Amino acid sequence: MTEIDPVPLITAARAAAVHAHAPYSRFAVGAALLLSDGSIVTGANFENASYGLSLCAETVALATANGQGRLRDVVAIGIAGGAITTDGARGREPIFPCGRCRQILNEAAQLGRRDLIVHSAGMEGDAIATHSLSALLPHAFGPANLDL
Repeated sequence: MTEIDPVPLITAARAAAVHAHAPYSRFAVGAALLLSDGSIVTGANFENASYGLSLCAETVALATANGQGRLRDVVAIGIAGGAITTDGARGREPIFPCGRCRQILNEAAQLGRRDLIVHSAGMEGDAIATHSLSALLPHAFGPANLDL
């Protein structure tokens, strides 16, 4: 696994989580994508009263990168989140992308022909878990399977 400093990504993800629209789950999540040129793109979860229309932070960040024409440039992602309290989002345990987000991250990974690094953290504390996307989503289906 390529060495990528997780601290700037986790810091950016925590800052993004502050902007989460999560009135239903009361759980804020922020995501920060590292692009190949060193720039960072962020996103926060965006819930909807029609629950199925809600967007995860990872999806928002990836859609933003795609809108900039940078989907193939994603190298790594930092994810942070926690329960929303009256004092803001709290939580010390690392959180991980849901299955849907793992599949969406895989799209960017396969388009960029690389295995993404996933750094996960809570909203507080120093605990950071690091995994390759292929470890979180083994035997993934993606563009390569469609013979494009």
